[in-house]
Amino acid sequence: MNTFNILKISLLTLFITSCGSDKKANAPKFSLEATQKGTFKLGQTLTITPKSKINAAIDSVKYKFQNKTTSLKGNTPFQVKLSNHLLGNHIVNATIFSNGNEEKQTQKVIILNDKAPKIYNYKIINTYPHNTEHYIQGLEFKGDDLYESTGHYKHSKLLQKDLKTGKTIKEHSLKDNYFGEGLTIIGNKIHQLTWREDIGFTYDIDTFKELSSFAYNKSKQGWGLCHSDQYIYKSDGTTKIWKLNKETLAEEGFIEVATNTAIKSRFNELEWINGKIYANTYQKPSIAIINPNNGAIEGIINLKGLLKEVDVDPNDSDYVLNGIAYKQKTDQLYVTGKFWKSLFEIEVIE
Repeated sequence: MNTFNILKISLLTLFITSCGSDKKANAPKFSLEATQKGTFKLGQTLTITPKSKINAAIDSVKYKFQNKTTSLKGNTPFQVKLSNHLLGNHIVNATIFSNGNEEKQTQKVIILNDKAPKIYNYKIINTYPHNTEHYIQGLEFKGDDLYESTGHYKHSKLLQKDLKTGKTIKEHSLKDNYFGEGLTIIGNKIHQLTWREDIGFTYDIDTFKELSSFAYNKSKQGWGLCHSDQYIYKSDGTTKIWKLNKETLAEEGFIEVATNTAIKSRFNELEWINGKIYANTYQKPSIAIINPNNGAIEGIINLKGLLKEVDVDPNDSDYVLNGIAYKQKTDQLYVTGKFWKSLFEIEVIE
């Protein structure tokens, strides 16, 4: 073997040894361990324990969970009694201090509700005609006036409807490249979403003149809208319902929606009713009643029987339940569906 080959092998060995040493030096020295495989329910205690992989002493650990920071000495387990906490997917962030060094670690946890949703039925109070050409995406009252948003490219509109006759009083057509989605009304302004175009529009309620537009940020798409005194709530087809600033429509946070068994998604049309979010689940003949404070589904209204009233194929995704409107002054609830021939006033029965 000549001198060049010996040098080549020596350098290669040195490189491999060096890389192996660097990799070993950079390997995590600590880990976090969650009980119950990382899935917890309200009422239980979330427990995270720091572990050393190299038998090193842990001086202290600083934890951050749902915007609250806690510091603990040594390897004392991090424990939180879950009560009013947000549901869904969450991260416990930890900074572990040992012998003058620090290492950051994370632990994913899932938080579910502690109670199964109550199941509700319904009774039809009144039936009104609905235009079968309208692929309804949003439905809302302003006083006694009914407003509707419809979808599909080249067919998306903002409409004012006559409840008793189903006829259109006033309308505004969106440009052909926009797919209309949910709407909500605040004061003299109507806010309307589009589906995948990452933009929403604000109109004057009297003239339907477009006043401004607003962009989405982290939310994936536009599905449903409703509002409380504090926030506008926006669904995007994921597990999240976003909280928007009522003045700027900027995203300021979100809740994730869950039952006592799983995290849920695909919430479409939204309506704010007596402090809760009522939400159509896309392609499901039901309405979820959601706690806006933590995302818990507290109730489910089974509306499967309405499909027989409108003679639609329950497996046809173009004719699914969608549309919730509530008249607060008279405590009346109205529902309909995409291309349905009828709009129903219903009473919810436990």
